[in-house]
Amino acid sequence: MSLVRPLRLGVAGLRRGAALLRVLARDPRVIVTACCDLDPVRLEAVATEFAVPTPCREFTRFLEAGLDLVVVATPMGLHAEQSIAALQSGAHVLSEVPAVASLAEAEALVAAAREARGLYMLAENCCYWAFVESWSALVAAGRLGDPMYAEAEYVHDCRSLMRERDGSLNWRTTLPPIQYCTHSLGPLLKIMGGRCTRAMGLNGGSRLSPQWGTLDFGVGLFQTDRNVPIRIFCAFGIAREPSYHAFTVYGTRGCLERPRQKDETLAYFEEIPEMTGMATLPLGIRHARAPAHATAGGHGTAEWAMVRAFLDAIEEGRPSPIDVHAGLAMTLPGLCAHESALRGGMPIEIPDTR
Repeated sequence: MSLVRPLRLGVAGLRRGAALLRVLARDPRVIVTACCDLDPVRLEAVATEFAVPTPCREFTRFLEAGLDLVVVATPMGLHAEQSIAALQSGAHVLSEVPAVASLAEAEALVAAAREARGLYMLAENCCYWAFVESWSALVAAGRLGDPMYAEAEYVHDCRSLMRERDGSLNWRTTLPPIQYCTHSLGPLLKIMGGRCTRAMGLNGGSRLSPQWGTLDFGVGLFQTDRNVPIRIFCAFGIAREPSYHAFTVYGTRGCLERPRQKDETLAYFEEIPEMTGMATLPLGIRHARAPAHATAGGHGTAEWAMVRAFLDAIEEGRPSPIDVHAGLAMTLPGLCAHESALRGGMPIEIPDTR
């Protein structure tokens, strides 16, 4: 199956959306038709850069541009509402993370995706780092045996990003960091399979930004339906530079690690005779045979691989690579871990949207 014509693309939210647009605009299967942002300076700059015929400040007018594919890259609290509206308009939707901000939004999003003509995909770009795809293949081949424990950390001092150009505070000041766990949990679930069924959470309060009441960090401990514990640490107000993502997966026959600050993989395989230490594998965030423009999204070649996977699914009539249920399986554990923290670490059952 091939597309009859290029998909008419619209991107809402042009801070993060501009990075995705730089990747999407290079694909001949789309034609950039509309863009949307409340900031007039940003809107004009992006519309000029990409020669967008329909720049809009209102999301409802943006959806009236006859779009086939909508990217929702607006602030977190708008993701569900705008994804639902775009799905109801008949468009395919690529939504930034996290998918929803509440359990009620999750129910509404599932209902909208079930009735939609278009596909919904959560834009969890970290699932498309090259090393994540390689680790997934190694685990599937049994090189680690059965996965038995995993952990990940995402540490990024975002205090300088918590104000808009006009000085007003933005959505980051009210975001409990553990609710942004998809960049860590998403790759681990892709590598090991399964879903999280129970969550426990803790946080350390607001020490670095008490004037805003912003939580500095969150810790989530999750149990999967395959009896694998997962620990996630997310920190957005923290005295540390530079930012980093770290991952570890332990199996019954070996382990894989992505260390802090190094774009490489450390591995131990019990099947290799006389192996006495961790081997360094050249598996990082970039795909070895990606085209030169594939890094335009800003996170190695992840956005390029993610966008290609979604457009391939649309073109070939296949299911979404990260559909609404998979996207919520990455999102809801963070919501439940935050609720657990509010209750002093009490275990919370995580709903199964399927």
